[in-house]
Amino acid sequence: MSNTVLKELKDGVLLLTLNRPNSKNSFNMELWTAFAAELTAARADDDVTVVVITGAGNDFSAGQDLKDYGVSGAAHSYRITERAVVDFNKPLIAAAKGVAVGGGATILFHADVLYVGESLRMRLPFNSLGMAPEFASSYMLQMLIGPKRAAELLFTTEWIDADKALETGIASRRFKDDELLPNAMAKASEIAQLPLVSLVETKRCLKAAHQAGIEAALKVEKEAMDRLAGGPASIEAMMAFMEKRKPNFRNLKK
Repeated sequence: MSNTVLKELKDGVLLLTLNRPNSKNSFNMELWTAFAAELTAARADDDVTVVVITGAGNDFSAGQDLKDYGVSGAAHSYRITERAVVDFNKPLIAAAKGVAVGGGATILFHADVLYVGESLRMRLPFNSLGMAPEFASSYMLQMLIGPKRAAELLFTTEWIDADKALETGIASRRFKDDELLPNAMAKASEIAQLPLVSLVETKRCLKAAHQAGIEAALKVEKEAMDRLAGGPASIEAMMAFMEKRKPNFRNLKK
């Protein structure tokens, strides 16, 4: 099994740690695939009651590894992970600090409980990349914080710190960085004492009202991504990144 995801199971709580700290735990094909496999296995394992996800080192995840961008099979690996997260039917707790950008942010919207560290720096950069939202974030963020706040964060691509994540309702609680994971694990252990069958049914009840919205968002986001990928805006954003300059979108053709 890939060492890009570390796992530790104790008393019904499975800790999954994204383990590419030298690249801020950015998702390459290997990490997308390994993370999806671990979630799928956890769903089928009766010894797992609660899953906690976190990142190794100082960050949760910088999102898509741009070195893998456009690589054959990369999109497929992402879609497998997207499906595994959306379909996960047990309590999912996330503990995030440091950078949480792009897919490293939108994946957190699917956590049932999100604890953040004081160093959190979250960003939804899709418009600045000439792309569209992903991971059903166009629905999930509205559901979490309301359409006006969601639109502002998605349109502006501004940074979201721990205080704003808590104030808007993105995060459940805020902790000092060194207290973050212990508190997440303590809450997971508390939940793991309850019957799995009841927890699964409770999560099904919580998600039932939102399932249609999530599926609709996944469909329209994929269509939007397919239209925009490789277009003038995304190319300009990529070139600007490589050339270490600010992108200029003003004179691009549609």
